[in-house]
Amino acid sequence: MDTKTELLTRRLLMSETSEIVIIGAGIVGSSIAYHLTQAGFRDVLVLERETRLGLGSTGKSMGGVRAQFATDVNIQMSLYSIPLFAQFEEVIGSPSGYKPHGYLFVATNEIHKAYLGANYARQLELGLKSAELLSAEDVVRMVPQLRSDDIVGGSFCSTDGFVDPNSVMTGFIKKAQERGATLQRGVEVTGVISEHGRVAGVRTGRGEVSCRVVVNAAGPWAGLVAKSAGVDLPIYPLRRMLVPTEPFAGLPDPLPMVIDMSTGFHFRPEGRGLLMAWNDREEQPGFHTGFDPEFVEKILTHAVSRVPAFSELQVNPGRGWAGLYSMSPDHHAILGPAPELEGFYCANGFSGHGVMHSPATGRIVSDLILTGRSDLIDAQLLGIRRFSEGRMIHESALL
Repeated sequence: MDTKTELLTRRLLMSETSEIVIIGAGIVGSSIAYHLTQAGFRDVLVLERETRLGLGSTGKSMGGVRAQFATDVNIQMSLYSIPLFAQFEEVIGSPSGYKPHGYLFVATNEIHKAYLGANYARQLELGLKSAELLSAEDVVRMVPQLRSDDIVGGSFCSTDGFVDPNSVMTGFIKKAQERGATLQRGVEVTGVISEHGRVAGVRTGRGEVSCRVVVNAAGPWAGLVAKSAGVDLPIYPLRRMLVPTEPFAGLPDPLPMVIDMSTGFHFRPEGRGLLMAWNDREEQPGFHTGFDPEFVEKILTHAVSRVPAFSELQVNPGRGWAGLYSMSPDHHAILGPAPELEGFYCANGFSGHGVMHSPATGRIVSDLILTGRSDLIDAQLLGIRRFSEGRMIHESALL
């Protein structure tokens, strides 16, 4: 940014007044802006600290989308989000990269099998029609390369799959701007201003912005934003690493996202190769985003254990990357108003589900700001008060 442009931007921000300020222009903040403008509200300012979009968690995501969850609220959010991904270009005017290859959960003991059965029953009751339970033979028939001696069954949903997170984010924010929202990049929010117990504005590195509503969509950094507003937001950042492989032939086409329930190892197609992920239980909370080359050996051990042919996989550690999950205590999102400060709204703590639930999040947060309720879910379930009131929701289907 040249000096003249920087001075102009500083001058504009110092005199800026908006009704709603969204902090963070990743996929969640962009979706909220889109849904607010879709509802007819135009006075929306989105502030992004980076000079270009997608440099945070959005651009590091694996891009998986699924409805195969264990809790009602996560299933309901997926039932809104996935159809929008499927119709994204028609509705938004931009591609989402949605590929309905499905998610294949592989059960390796009777506890896993019963768990999938219980989840399936709940998914069916809530209206998911594309999920099915599989026998061990069905699972192996779907992906013959799997080691099968311990497989007892599984589940599959044909509308699960993956999207291009950057394309979705770009589509949301572009449409929001077309409808009147304003995006300012390279503007870091350094604090939230309050007066008499309610939001009055935000401080930035380029001046202050007056507003009545602030939406915290700052991803893993949301805890710092909340702290500046005097809000206790119980989230923490956790590194997750992804490993792409070189081209690998011989697997079914289309190949689903395959999840080995015995270890949590999962993989999906990526170009002519694969993209592999695994939750390393030794990972400690923090903002470190460097890729650890030793992780490659760990994940390949699990890969070969489930798919013996993966002993031939070629991996260049230099191509791996890491991003940050924003973890909440119960692995569910924290959505809605903060009791400590009127006008301060949370859209945080997705615990790895931010991309897949971004459409639903945008709709719910927009509803709560504009009407105080949402008919998509019982929003109180995801409110921040649940932690102090002992109403945490247990979600064990975490990848």
